[in-house]
Amino acid sequence: MFITTANILDTIPSALRDRMEVLELVGYIAEEKVKIAQEHLVPKQLAEHGLIANDIDFKPELLLKIITDYTREAGVRNLEREIATVCRKVAKNKASRMGQKTAQKPAPKPTVQNIEEFLGPTKFFAEIAGRKPDIGVATGMAWTPVGGEILFIETTRMKGNGGLILTGHLGDVMKESARAALSYIRSHNKKLKIADSAFNGYDIHIH
Repeated sequence: MFITTANILDTIPSALRDRMEVLELVGYIAEEKVKIAQEHLVPKQLAEHGLIANDIDFKPELLLKIITDYTREAGVRNLEREIATVCRKVAKNKASRMGQKTAQKPAPKPTVQNIEEFLGPTKFFAEIAGRKPDIGVATGMAWTPVGGEILFIETTRMKGNGGLILTGHLGDVMKESARAALSYIRSHNKKLKIADSAFNGYDIHIH
């Protein structure tokens, strides 16, 4: 018996997937990850790096910042790695100050405001729902293994041969939806007050 794991089923070839029994395990939400980090991950990493609770205060808002800006996963493996990175830098700063005889200012502790000093630039940016409305841009929602995402569907009309261009790593269902949307608009163009000439000699690009 072979047991395999995956975060996304879409990348598994259909012929192989048809021969599998799929058991879906729901990923953790952000609040659950914060609780897991507080009760298990943080104490473990503090002990492994020779630190005590007073050296780092992993407040819930700091953990949430790390989860949303530096990890994108269903589990907590990468979260533990990021916590370990913070602990290493704090331990290094602590050791270097202990080895110096002259009085020094206390080493900075990680906070929501200065976390980039410990983990570098933000790795993941959430789409902004309140972005200024723009012609040709529609707001949509998508499901991912790590939760929901807001996405923007951008459409452009340009000189061409009446073709439809689809980009953005779309699956078959989304491609069909785009074609169906264009077919609806073309078949109801009078009702929508769109002239026939708007389609003739133009390509539609949906991203």
